[in-house]
Amino acid sequence: MQEKVNITTEYITLGQLIKVLNILESGGMVKAYLKDVGANVNGELEHRRGRKLYPGDTVEIEGNAYIVSAED
Repeated sequence: MQEKVNITTEYITLGQLIKVLNILESGGMVKAYLKDVGANVNGELEHRRGRKLYPGDTVEIEGNAYIVSAED
């Protein structure tokens, strides 16, 4: 099951997405988590918090799946 994450901008960075979802509380925690563990973006392991995510991209973090969607 994928949870939709609506964005109102052209893209959102991976670090911003993690903070918006309240998975991790601070930017420092996000940076450390991505460096050590990473997240799957469209099936590929990603360690960059600045990775741009566009509508249609899927992200898997800690066993949960999210799909980026443009707000209607």
